[in-house]
Amino acid sequence: MKIIDILNDHKMSLSFEVFPPKKETSFESVQAATLEIAGYKPSFMSVTYGAGGGTSKYTLEIAKSIMRSHGVPTLAHLTCVSSSRETVRHQIALMKEAGIKNVMALRGDLTPELEKTDRSGWDYQYAIQLIRELRETDNDFCIGAACYPEIHPESPDQKEDIRHLKEKTDAGADFLTTQMVFDNNLFFNFMYKLREAGVTVPVIPGIMPITNANQVERAIKLSGSFMPQRFKSIVDYFGHDPASMKQAGIAYATDQIIDLYANGITNVHVYSMNKPDVAKAIMDNLSDILGKDFDR
Repeated sequence: MKIIDILNDHKMSLSFEVFPPKKETSFESVQAATLEIAGYKPSFMSVTYGAGGGTSKYTLEIAKSIMRSHGVPTLAHLTCVSSSRETVRHQIALMKEAGIKNVMALRGDLTPELEKTDRSGWDYQYAIQLIRELRETDNDFCIGAACYPEIHPESPDQKEDIRHLKEKTDAGADFLTTQMVFDNNLFFNFMYKLREAGVTVPVIPGIMPITNANQVERAIKLSGSFMPQRFKSIVDYFGHDPASMKQAGIAYATDQIIDLYANGITNVHVYSMNKPDVAKAIMDNLSDILGKDFDR
């Protein structure tokens, strides 16, 4: 099933993101965790792609196992940073062979080493080039792309950032998924600006449950996300107690999701960090909401 068909439905949907192992020795435990999350029957699951494609084979293995074991639609990430056109086309061929219909097209993170490299000769410098490659290779792919409600760290301003997003959708991206958002008002404001700029594709807000205080610094580093005072107070008060912080973090994420649903956003993506207990707790909190078609 294509993700765009899920997004165009009127029912509330919730999806989860998982990541492949960095080492072969941990493959079985990671696969078990991802399959447990799939067992909760989310609307779909996305599987990330290692930096430089280092864990690409695990991405496909986990994506295939999710589809085969539980029939959950899967969105496989694909990055192009520093990759040759031959490598990317090979990965696309493997995805098609595996029955993958949904691809998240990303440039990928620039490691400190890559940032020092002359990129002028690379086959792919931006995600839009990968989107075009996917669309030209197989027009049947459902293609997702990433967006930053608080401006991409390499963009000079939000206006230019949104202009590039419009170019991505014009090139063939079917939907956008945001980096993690902790303040819904920022997302709503971002959506207004996108629509004003003519970006009409579905946009899925990304929510990350912070279940331990140590995640805060990493979350800010990864996405540059603004942490509202309400959330900071939760971390300050409960961060010293792991059990309390976990419960408070899940409650905060659930509250965000409910607020998004109540304001007309029907699709939400959760960065579940391969934690089945966190995914289940959120699904349980939303058990009477998910799958229903509310009149609006």
